[in-house]
Amino acid sequence: MGLRFIFMLTRDDKTVDDAEQHLETALAEGIRHIGFKDVGLPIGRLQTLNQRIKDSGATSYLEVVSLDKESEVRSAKVAIEIGVDILMGGTNAPAVLPLLEEIGIQYYPFPGDITGHPSVLEGSIAEIVASAKKLAALEGVHGLDLLAYRSTGDVKSLMTSVCEAVDKPVIIAGSIHNKGRIAEVQAAGSSAFTIGTAALDGNYPATGKDIRSQLRAITRDVSEINDHTRRLQGEL
Repeated sequence: MGLRFIFMLTRDDKTVDDAEQHLETALAEGIRHIGFKDVGLPIGRLQTLNQRIKDSGATSYLEVVSLDKESEVRSAKVAIEIGVDILMGGTNAPAVLPLLEEIGIQYYPFPGDITGHPSVLEGSIAEIVASAKKLAALEGVHGLDLLAYRSTGDVKSLMTSVCEAVDKPVIIAGSIHNKGRIAEVQAAGSSAFTIGTAALDGNYPATGKDIRSQLRAITRDVSEINDHTRRLQGEL
């Protein structure tokens, strides 16, 4: 299957006001994994975004950046109400899991100690790995949402350690803005990664700063990295 690119309609951990416009560009470019955050737009517009994503045949993601239990539960209820495919983020799995029983939404919470907004991952590699293993062992947790590049330690070691410690998919989210980091994510064993701000701000290395050029550069780089890995594995 290879590494997946999830395009987030977000900047600085908030869904952007012109998300609908960027969504149409992404769909026209063949992007099939698209997400947004639980803050930035009213529920009605998030619901419209989600429906458009799903009607196109793409997979929808809602990433929770609320860190207190009460707010996170509200966000999980929003995810259920609007019918997203995958709920990412959050730090209160025991409170969220009962809400998702028999709903069909996949759940990828944050391992480690998450603080601030935009979110920052704190703690040692050993502490984050321990958190990841504990979360991955929970029934109803389908994978993990790791804010690797928002930690202060050895990011490559952190990603590799978490991916090796759990038998569920790991998505790397936050602060990925070039091909080198995508290659690091792939080499660590992650299943997917997100890019939002870098593409929306035109900061990913590309022929242009417009969102179409940005998405084309990212998808090209992902394809090249996946093809290189397949060649090394003798699949091409």
